[in-house]
Amino acid sequence: MAKITAADVQALRRATGAGILDARRALVETDGDFDKARRWLREQGLAGATKRADRERAEGAVSVVVSGGVGAVIALECETDFVAKSADFVQLVDTLAEALATSGEDGLATYADRIDELKVTMKENIAIGQHARFEAGSDSVLDSYLHVQNGRGVNGVLVELQGGSSTLAHDVAVHIAFARPEYLSRDDVPKEVIDQERETILAIAKNEGKPESQLDKIVEGRLNGWFKERVLLDQAYARDEKQTIASLLGDAVVRRFAQVVVGS
Repeated sequence: MAKITAADVQALRRATGAGILDARRALVETDGDFDKARRWLREQGLAGATKRADRERAEGAVSVVVSGGVGAVIALECETDFVAKSADFVQLVDTLAEALATSGEDGLATYADRIDELKVTMKENIAIGQHARFEAGSDSVLDSYLHVQNGRGVNGVLVELQGGSSTLAHDVAVHIAFARPEYLSRDDVPKEVIDQERETILAIAKNEGKPESQLDKIVEGRLNGWFKERVLLDQAYARDEKQTIASLLGDAVVRRFAQVVVGS
């Protein structure tokens, strides 16, 4: 068998626009024959894959799985709604969620070829997007929520709750799906983000002509409102706005959460 060098692979990539792994595979399949390798890539639909990789992946599907004390949420991204709703695409994202829950990142890596095959079949830029895997502690429970639209998941949430029931964890997950908090608690908000928002609020208040003596009070009041929009524990519960998530939880504690949304 002919020796295949990095220079051979790069030359084939430049000539065809194929990815590194695809170019190397083409040369292996054709015993290093450059012209045959180019033709093999065209026949496999892999020529130009690199160009596809530059195209925006604004669509996709999300899957969530919880099994015992392990949970996973993942997005598979693509370019169009048509592909995202296809049976093969939805089936693959479900398979990826199971693999992530069972074997972590190593599990996902075993499906690289399946993703490449789907790229060729669908002729779109397809790739794994945001994902997370939780292993619950012995004193915690996991639960989830998946919002389904047009036959595919589009908004998935995973919640780990300490000192509470799986029902409560599910209720919190449903809330997160629609309220989309950015942080769990105020302590999780970076100081520089808070400082920047405080400066912005102060500038707005001054431009509104608010009295100098009232500025501190106005800034703190509006900053609290800002927290209530972005911090989970400060948010009003979606099903009962008279109570916050913190009050809903009681003695239970949300240890962490992950949210994956198509197009985010």
